Formats: sequence, structure tokens, C-alpha cells
Amino acid sequence: MPLNDFLFYFKLGWSHIVSLDALDHQLFILALVAVYNYKDLKKVFILVTAFTIGHSFTLVLSSLDIFRFSSKWVEFLIPCTIFITAFINIIRKRLIYSTLNLNYYFALGFGLIHGMGFANSIRIMLTNDQSIGWNLFGFNLGLEIGQLLFVAIILLVCGITVGLFRVKKADWTLFVSACVFGLALKMALERFPLLLN
Repeated sequence: MPLNDFLFYFKLGWSHIVSLDALDHQLFILALVAVYNYKDLKKVFILVTAFTIGHSFTLVLSSLDIFRFSSKWVEFLIPCTIFITAFINIIRKRLIYSTLNLNYYFALGFGLIHGMGFANSIRIMLTNDQSIGWNLFGFNLGLEIGQLLFVAIILLVCGITVGLFRVKKADWTLFVSACVFGLALKMALERFPLLLN
């Protein structure tokens, strides 16, 4: 398969997380990672990869035109996944440890919803003479590397805030999660399909 096609989709996946237009994706990753620190790199890697797997699965199904979902509802559900994740962070002291392991399932399940957000666009881009598998692999690889870079930045800022400025980790998590919750709730209300023209 042409390397140019692979690189095109790699850059598309990369920009899907690092561009200024990717705020909803960035907020979700921020909420997902807010409870962790640099000592939890393995857990964070598994968490982010679970999200990418869910995201990839939806892209494949949609690109093969196996199913389609209303873009209005997808645009509403994406911020819902963000504020639910942030809310779980806020109340996590009341949750038992085994419940917190559900984060992996949330990441996988919410990845399915986030994948729908890009599925319509990528379906249009893929043509019959291109290799869907190769191009989706390029997109997902770019997405995963972009996410890991974003995660590294979050953990670095967390490390500086907690280590250098002596902010309690619980306070950091609460502050970040509350900010993300507020932004995501606002986005969800603005995108509620019944309120759209």
C-alpha cells in the first residue's frame, strides 16, 4: 500500500488529538488520566489503549458501513462521556477499589462513542481503491501516539504541581475533574439534539 496514504491517515489520527479542534477528545483524556501520576504509567498506558481499541472498533464498523449513528446524538454523547468520567473522579473516595477498575471498561465503552464522532468523516475519505485496514491502522497509530504524548504532558504537569508546589494529589484530581466536568456539561447542554435547530 502507498506510504503516502498511510502517512496521510497517520497525520489525521495525530491531529484528531493534538489539534485545537480536538477539545472534547483532550478533555476526555484529561479526565481519564487525572487520578493517576507518573508511577502509574503501565495502568495509564492500558487505559489509553483500551480507549483506542474502542475508538478503532467503531471506526472499522462504520467505515465498512455496517452501521451508522446520528451525528447529532454522537456530538451530544461525547461530552456526556467526559462529564461522567470527571464525575466518577470527583466522587471516587466513596467508591470501593474494585469499582475503580471499571475505568478500563469505561475507557473501552466510551471509546466506541468517541469513534462514532469521526466515523462519518473518515468514511467519506476512504475510497474503494484504498486499503481500509492499512489506512485505519495509520489513523489509529497516529491517534495512539498523540494520546500518549498528551498523557505524558498531563502527568508532567501533575508531577510538577504535586511534587514542586506541594499540592495534594487529591486536590489536583478534584480541581482538574471539576473543571472538566463543568466544561463538558456545558458542551452537552449546548449539543442536546432536541435543542438544536
